[in-house]
Amino acid sequence: MQFIKGVLIALLVTSLSGCAFWGSGHRVQQNGSVVDYLYPNAKQPTAMVPGVTQLRPPVRVGIAFVPGGGWGNGPSEQQKMKLLERVKASFSKHAYIGSIEIIPSAYMQARGGFDNLDQVARMFNVEVITLLSYDQVQFNDSNRLSLLYWTIIGAYVINGNQYDIQTMLDASVFDVKSRKLLFRAPGTSRVGGNATMAGFSEKSRAAQIDGYNQAVDQLIPNLQTELDSFRERLKSDSTIQVSNKEGYHGGGAADWSLLALAAALAALYYGQRRRAR
Repeated sequence: MQFIKGVLIALLVTSLSGCAFWGSGHRVQQNGSVVDYLYPNAKQPTAMVPGVTQLRPPVRVGIAFVPGGGWGNGPSEQQKMKLLERVKASFSKHAYIGSIEIIPSAYMQARGGFDNLDQVARMFNVEVITLLSYDQVQFNDSNRLSLLYWTIIGAYVINGNQYDIQTMLDASVFDVKSRKLLFRAPGTSRVGGNATMAGFSEKSRAAQIDGYNQAVDQLIPNLQTELDSFRERLKSDSTIQVSNKEGYHGGGAADWSLLALAAALAALYYGQRRRAR
């Protein structure tokens, strides 16, 4: 009997040690940084040289994920394409945006800088590129899913984990020729859950995908707001000049100025007619 008790105690201690091991939380991270991609050899982004950016609506736009690193290197290529299609749809609602090209990751070189951006722009015939950077962190910790079971030969533990996945997406829109950042829009999400160890990998992987989708859900309305704000800013920003391409009459800053002038002249004309009566 003493021998059996000794075995049970030893098994219990081993089991509890297992609990302590799984209880030590850790984190894994995957990210793709626009700063690392565009400024690979600089400790901080290079100061932009003042100048005038020329935009010619309808603008040809490219959309791409920046190259990533870390755990898993970010979403799979198939997942990236689905996310980029959603961002593309938000751009296509605007008449002043012409063709929109989704750029596969194979063309984006890690730490490629503006040289790689220039190559991609020429290859896909785009003038403006939207770069999606990302940062996803998964925190893993044991929780009460770790259960202690007694059997005829002793005790054992079935371990469970809880996960907390935080995701950030950031869309940075650059004019390729001038290398000017036109505007940016963020999107974030937080997905939490738990699972037994047997199903943890599958559930946490699904949560990672869900985290990116929820971040895009938030990014798209923010991107729409920034697009509208940028269009308004064109009316007064002297560092950006807009001249429509031949045959296009719908989106330049000059068009809005002329429309406002026409409205003012019409109001003046009708006001004078009323006074004449």
